[in-house]
Amino acid sequence: MTDTKWNAAADAAEPGSIHWKRNLAVSLVGSFTTIVAMTLLLPFLPLYVEELGVSDHAAIVQWSGIAYGATFFAAAFVAPLWGRLGDIYGRKLMLVRASLGMTVAISLMGMAGNVWQLVALRLFVGLAGGYSSGSMVLVATQTPKDRSAWALGTLASGIMAGNLVGPLIGGVLPPLIGIRGTFLAAGAMIFLAFLATAFLIKEEKSPARKQAAKASGGWASIPDKRPVIAMLATGMLLMFANMSIEPIITVYVAQLVGDTARVTMTAGVVMSAAALGSILSASRLGKLADRIGHWPVIAGALGVAGVLLIPQAFVTSSWQLIILRFLMGVALGGLLPCISSVIRHNVPDSAAGSILGLSVSSQYVGQVAGPLLGGFVGGHIGMRAVFLGTCVLLIAGAAYSWMVRPREVSPA
Repeated sequence: MTDTKWNAAADAAEPGSIHWKRNLAVSLVGSFTTIVAMTLLLPFLPLYVEELGVSDHAAIVQWSGIAYGATFFAAAFVAPLWGRLGDIYGRKLMLVRASLGMTVAISLMGMAGNVWQLVALRLFVGLAGGYSSGSMVLVATQTPKDRSAWALGTLASGIMAGNLVGPLIGGVLPPLIGIRGTFLAAGAMIFLAFLATAFLIKEEKSPARKQAAKASGGWASIPDKRPVIAMLATGMLLMFANMSIEPIITVYVAQLVGDTARVTMTAGVVMSAAALGSILSASRLGKLADRIGHWPVIAGALGVAGVLLIPQAFVTSSWQLIILRFLMGVALGGLLPCISSVIRHNVPDSAAGSILGLSVSSQYVGQVAGPLLGGFVGGHIGMRAVFLGTCVLLIAGAAYSWMVRPREVSPA
């Protein structure tokens, strides 16, 4: 759907690449690979921090959190910058840069001599990386608009699958090849993504877009900012809703499971259920959005997810929570592709990368704020309040998205 009309020259600058299917395939594999390499350290990160010389238990936990969060902290600041440079110099170049930078940084993590070096390298990954968010920009701008939500949904499924598979691989590899060997293997994996990106992705050049991006690309070039603001808020809400339960999930599951030996395993299943639901639904909801329009899918997904949070606050067994988290994942799975598609349709091509980068930053804000606020509310008010409070936020987000939607919308 085209929510905003541009002048003819600007609109014709990037109608979609004839190579968009191949670009999507390479971006899908590359995003999956880089996300796996980014997340496989989760199971053994505390062990590696201890191996680097940190002995106190509290310090190990603290340094593990700092090392893990450093990447997202850095990425939140630079995502709009890389998007802006992609608008000017090409989106493929940003993917080549990200994959090469991540290859170097993650390989060097396996050679770290102390915990400070590990944190510095994690910061460098955030500053130099951004392959999956860059892929979103490339696919959004190179895919025909009437197929963009489906393509972005397919890509989002690959990204979420990487988040699901990465920790599993990280639990298997270290006993076989060691922690340092695992980092080197991850670096080699990303290097293959770098080669595929460099030689297989074909980006349509657009001198008109480059000139427009240099002249006036960015926030000021957006005629109607309300839909874009709504999508930035929606992205933040999506990550907030997914992450707010993380700090309390193990304690909450412990109240539902009688056998203490099953608590961690059940908590892991609960955490994975939402991701699995999103993987299965992302491309399907994206395809639905291409047919009926993005705004009904966005408002509907937020509203359904909000309603599903209410029974999660009152479950009496773990299987009920697993099913409800899976259904919530199904509802939220279509939001990422719809967010990117709406931004794609409401900003000029010369500013698409900048604003999609800003969208990534807003999602990182939700990813950081969700666990912080969820842990605070769960610890001081009660765990049910986390579910009910997030429910109110999602339903408010659904209402806001519906109110700011364009009044005359045709399916994309």
